[in-house]
Amino acid sequence: MYVRTTKRENKSGTVRYLHLAHNEWDPVKGRAVPKVLFTFGREDDLDREAVRRLVISLSKLLEPGDALAATAASDLEFVSSVPFGGAYVLDQLWRRLRIDQIVGRVGQPKRGRRRYMTATERVLFALVANRALAPSSKLAAAEWITNDVHIDGLAETGEQPCYRAMDWLHEVQDDLEKQVFDEVANLLNLEVDLLFFDTTSTYFELEEPDEPLARNDAGRRLDADDVDDGP
Repeated sequence: MYVRTTKRENKSGTVRYLHLAHNEWDPVKGRAVPKVLFTFGREDDLDREAVRRLVISLSKLLEPGDALAATAASDLEFVSSVPFGGAYVLDQLWRRLRIDQIVGRVGQPKRGRRRYMTATERVLFALVANRALAPSSKLAAAEWITNDVHIDGLAETGEQPCYRAMDWLHEVQDDLEKQVFDEVANLLNLEVDLLFFDTTSTYFELEEPDEPLARNDAGRRLDADDVDDGP
């Protein structure tokens, strides 16, 4: 499929017309002949906005990378395309809450050379982004970070850097949680009157067992009237 140009002579000179066409085999002529599918009209009066809408509409049928490659200039080479929007929004929130700065200062030695934390901070953010956008294991998260999303400052990572970052996080967890809370409370001017806890894995035990309950064959509790006390 291609854009075909035809010419017509009139009193004002030569007028060029643009058509969308493709070649079809003509068994009588024994060769391919052009078949016009759509006429855009005169070249000097082309509705370029309508053409742009048509290109956008057709591009929706392609993968984002294929659409970009099809419309890019001939001297450009398409390499890859990955989503960025979700990670960008989360990264801005991460920085707005100053978590990147907190990670950079938590766990630093009081004396001596400071630890370089930029790489660890980026890996931790990437793991948070993975949990929010595409929850998976550490191995799958590393592959997601490397191949399926754009993380500023982290072109790629592996499973071991993710585990090392988590080990460090476990070491400084209490201090980091406190500083993040203090930062958020200060940023949002919060007055904390109520705290919520995730009790998903919380359970309680008593020193003495519960009284036995009469149940039917389906395991449902029997009412007192339904219980057979026996002879």
